[in-house]
Amino acid sequence: MVVLPVGVYPDIATHVSPVMSEPPRSNEFPYLHGFSATEQARLMKQARLAEATIFHNIDYSAARRLLEVGSGVGAQTEILLRRFPDLHVSCVDLSEPQLAAARDNLGRMPWLDGRYRLQQADATDLPFEPRSFDAAFLCWVLEHVPSPARVLNEVRRVLAPGSPVYITEVMNASFLLDPYSPNVWRYWMAFNDFQYESGGDPFVGAELGNLLLAGGFRDVTTEVKTFHYDNREPARRKTMIAFWEELLLSAADQLIDAGKVTSDVVDGMRQEMHQVQNDPNAVFFYSFVQARATVY
Repeated sequence: MVVLPVGVYPDIATHVSPVMSEPPRSNEFPYLHGFSATEQARLMKQARLAEATIFHNIDYSAARRLLEVGSGVGAQTEILLRRFPDLHVSCVDLSEPQLAAARDNLGRMPWLDGRYRLQQADATDLPFEPRSFDAAFLCWVLEHVPSPARVLNEVRRVLAPGSPVYITEVMNASFLLDPYSPNVWRYWMAFNDFQYESGGDPFVGAELGNLLLAGGFRDVTTEVKTFHYDNREPARRKTMIAFWEELLLSAADQLIDAGKVTSDVVDGMRQEMHQVQNDPNAVFFYSFVQARATVY
């Protein structure tokens, strides 16, 4: 994400800074969900499904130059620009396939022209001068990076004093699906183990307060936000369970290739998800954490 306003789809800068002292990593890092067209469409659906919950209490009304780290396919970018009409959003992502999808997605919305910039960059070595931005937004990003602290240090470096930061992250220990579904749980444990072993952290939401304080941020607050669907909202429950199956299946090929699950477990998980989706007394529960902090 950069400061210079751009036209419709500028050529993306090819600056990709080296990754600190760790071994060089390909731009095709082991992202749990992959980069398929199906996954990119799922991300767009996810953003819309969770928008009201994620953006409740987020306020960028005083910001003008926002940095979005890990902008992916542009799903959250569109929401930011729609909700805050005075914003210019500079989007950075390490993955060129995700940036290409973002160009396509945002390009279908000509009313956003000139209000965003897409740039390939490493979040641990951002190609921006200090105090380039007056706000930052990270959503479902830190769970995938090996060093969240280094990312937050870079975010703080490029923000001006007084800038608000909102970070939304997973807390996968909170997931509950009722009735009990053994293959879903086997798959879920393998899903989280694989992410952790690949350098990510499926529980990083619970650590946001500590990470932000250690990174020199002030006024740190956290809020637990929850999707809890039962017989009070059967239609929403059905939609969320169907979406959750898509989310789980996005990692199936990688989990099978890594020997974490068998195809029988995947098939069993799918059957159980369908059964729970149609159970008249099903319960879906998942909590995540959103942090707010300020740079001084």
